[in-house]
This record gives sequence, C-alpha cells and structure tokens, in this order.
Amino acid sequence: MLHLLQVALHFDQWLALFLQEYGAWVYLGLFLILFAETGLVIMPILPGDSMLFVCGTLAGAGHMSLAILIPLLVSAAVLGDALNYSLGRRFGPHLFSGRWRLQPGHLAKTEAFYRKHGGKAIIIGRFLPIIRTFVPFVAGIARLPWARFTSFNVVGAVLWIVGLLFAGFFLGRLPWVKAYLTPFLLLIILISLFPAFLAWFQNRRQTTG
Repeated sequence: MLHLLQVALHFDQWLALFLQEYGAWVYLGLFLILFAETGLVIMPILPGDSMLFVCGTLAGAGHMSLAILIPLLVSAAVLGDALNYSLGRRFGPHLFSGRWRLQPGHLAKTEAFYRKHGGKAIIIGRFLPIIRTFVPFVAGIARLPWARFTSFNVVGAVLWIVGLLFAGFFLGRLPWVKAYLTPFLLLIILISLFPAFLAWFQNRRQTTG
C-alpha cells in the first residue's frame, strides 16, 4: 500500500521515465492500468486520479497528446466498467447464496437503491477512488438494465477522464503547481477520498448510535 502511494505521488517522474524508455508503448500501459482499476474489482487501489492529472500536465508540456489520451482512456474506463458490471451480474448473486451467506435483504436494498439512484451513483462514483471500482460491480449485482448502465457509464467516463486531463493540462502550466506537484497530487488524493471517508463516518455514527 505504501509503495502504491509513493508511485501515485511521484507518478510524474515514473511516467516521464517510461516515456523516455518506451515511447508510444506507454499509452498502452496507461490503457491497461485504467482498464484494470475500473474493470477488476480486486484492483481498486491503482492511481487513477493522479495518473490522469499527470498525463494532462505532460500533455500540456508537449510530451503527450490529448488527441490520443482522451479517446484511449475514455475507452479504457468504459470497457473496464462494462466488464465489472458483467462480472457483478454473472457472479454477484452467488455472494448471497452458499457459503458466502450474505443477507438476501441486502440484495433487495441494493436493487431498490440502483432503481432509484443508479445513474447518479455511476457518474459520481467515477470521481471516488476505490468506490468507483465497486460501483459497476454492484450495479451488475442489482441487475441495473444494461442500456441504462451503459449510458451513464459513458457519460461518467467522459466527465472523469476529460475533466482531470484538462485540469492537469491547464493547471500543470502554473509555476506553483510545477514546483509543488507532489503535494498537489497528495491534495487531489485526499480530496477525492474525503466523500468516502465522510460516508463511512456517518454510517459508523448511525450504527453505533
């Protein structure tokens, strides 16, 4: 975990080094990282937000191309969520039967929640580390209609990818951001994790209260 945090905080240095060593192959690596973070429920701690911001800063410096990054990474995010949804739809119900023995009532609550708030959960979840890896999986368990899931999947992916790439593209040109990029990346991570921490804290208070 500590090593992954170090990679996330110094992703600009790692990425610049890989660009020098491997050139255009780095784009494939970025695609695979984002696809794994969004598509595999066991990989929720990959550096998605910091990676996108750093890619934007390098694009702003002329070392990468937004024309390649945007369609490539949007595709990775959309396909990753689609895979995660399919895995949840196929294997998720087994969590409520057999030796797993999760309460069936939880499944009913999950299905009711996604019928009412599924679209918002998919879009907002894109901006929440760790949570974004589980949202499509749970949507599959809840059997959210495929067409509805796909529409919000695409919208959420475009907003997330384009938003962070352009944030890095423009903010990365500011001298103080360049000088303090590592603390700035840490701030991005903390801000993105705050809503999840707040939800956990409120849920804990309700449980213990």
